[in-house]
Amino acid sequence: MSDGKQQYIKSTKLVITASALGTLFEWYDFFIYGSMAVILGELFFQDQSPAVQLLLALALFGAGFGVRPIGAILFGVLGDRIGRKYTFLMTITLMGLSTFAVGLLPTFATAGVLATAMLVALRLLQGLALGGEYGGAAIYVAEHAPPNKRGLYTSWIQVSVTSGALLALIVILICKLTFTEEEFLAWAWRIPFLLSFFLLLVSLFLRMKLGESPVYQAMRKERRTAKNPLHESFSTWKNVKRLLVALFGVANGLTVIFYTAQTSTLLFLQKFTKIGEIETYMLMAIAYGLASPFFVFFGWLSDHVGRKKLQVIGYTLFLIMLFPVFKHIGWASNQQLMQAMETVPVTVVGRDCSYNVFASKQESDCGQVLDILSNNNINYSKSEDAKLEVPVRVTIGDITYDNPGEAPLINALIEAGYPEKADPEKIDKAKIIFLIFALTLTSAMSYGAVGALLPELFPARFRYTSLSIPYHVGAGYFGGFLPFISQFMIVKFGNAFVGLWYSFIIVLIAFITAALFLPETRDYDINR
Repeated sequence: MSDGKQQYIKSTKLVITASALGTLFEWYDFFIYGSMAVILGELFFQDQSPAVQLLLALALFGAGFGVRPIGAILFGVLGDRIGRKYTFLMTITLMGLSTFAVGLLPTFATAGVLATAMLVALRLLQGLALGGEYGGAAIYVAEHAPPNKRGLYTSWIQVSVTSGALLALIVILICKLTFTEEEFLAWAWRIPFLLSFFLLLVSLFLRMKLGESPVYQAMRKERRTAKNPLHESFSTWKNVKRLLVALFGVANGLTVIFYTAQTSTLLFLQKFTKIGEIETYMLMAIAYGLASPFFVFFGWLSDHVGRKKLQVIGYTLFLIMLFPVFKHIGWASNQQLMQAMETVPVTVVGRDCSYNVFASKQESDCGQVLDILSNNNINYSKSEDAKLEVPVRVTIGDITYDNPGEAPLINALIEAGYPEKADPEKIDKAKIIFLIFALTLTSAMSYGAVGALLPELFPARFRYTSLSIPYHVGAGYFGGFLPFISQFMIVKFGNAFVGLWYSFIIVLIAFITAALFLPETRDYDINR
């Protein structure tokens, strides 16, 4: 092998390693929050009910995604004007320091709403940083890759995203196994956040070794760089159409699939089926570990069969599998609970069943009953009857209770067969792992090649900006608010499966858009 070829292989490995590891660490920082949403809700929204604690924590999870489009515009313009390398050095530094600072925060118990406000501010900085990270890393690798291996090379960016989630789960799991529950809630919850400082140092060390991408170097040498990349991104209908297709046919679908497989399954296991936290993190980590290599596999496959085909097939399989997978996860996790739901359903009838999810105290008797059921994650159906002789009546199977208080209602549910938690001896762990793996496989199929697809879709002059805006609008609003919206629907309508309709509808829109309007980009010239 010639010295030139050896040098090329060495530099290519450095490009992929530095870009992928940086992205992995940055997504680790971001996912730590989502993986600890239940715990952070307890620590920073202590004055709220359990259901509202989780909703507020998930709303803040979404808020971090909500500012991603702002970061996409800010860092996208910088990436097109000053270069890919220096821009994603800025984004990873901002992300690492923001996450590290979360580990230093006081909690609500010691600082009240000031602690909550500081958490909000840091979460928004995380989202701002992430708005510039993905586009920079994907474009940087894509512009270094040979045309016939662009899907394979950029797939390492995709696998670094899911690996970031996996690393977050592993770190939390180690902390949970090392410390008691009291120690974890008192101070050990900070460890996963503080670890980000050391990950930041590793990322900066690697990325400082990188040069600028060859495509950007050529544009700068030829003075073809965009003076106003934001304006150029929207200057022609042709590019606006690409932006819309990237948003509604790519970004919204793949991120909703990803967060359904990652966050929705985690919350479903913890809150609805009532599996312990340690068991949940362990099952999720194993499933993600098994699925991660397939992100690379589908990236490689896209170099041979095309990007669009895998995108559409991934969407199709997700739509077919979504509801059956969650139903089977329920049965594999807590058979007694699923059996009780079928044989002894809970029905609530009241004169006034108005229910304000965020109210600290419900005004009506019926609303108070619904609040108790929601806080205990019990499925129910409800109706109003103005002529009812009592304010509220609860029927569990064949037994009716008039105006039940919290303790009598919970005792009645337990007697009817609704367990307080899943029986560890009856949890089918292998089946749960397989089901989460199968759902994540659809994510790998729709996500594995997108690091090549999106850079190929846009011209080099304003690629960073044009890629980042639709990707982070889709990921930020459709994907980022998924946990909050789906959990709100669950609490509001009293059904653990109703929130899945949000995922189904968004992915259906992505499927239709991709099938009809997404071009095949595999053979596009990325230097154009």
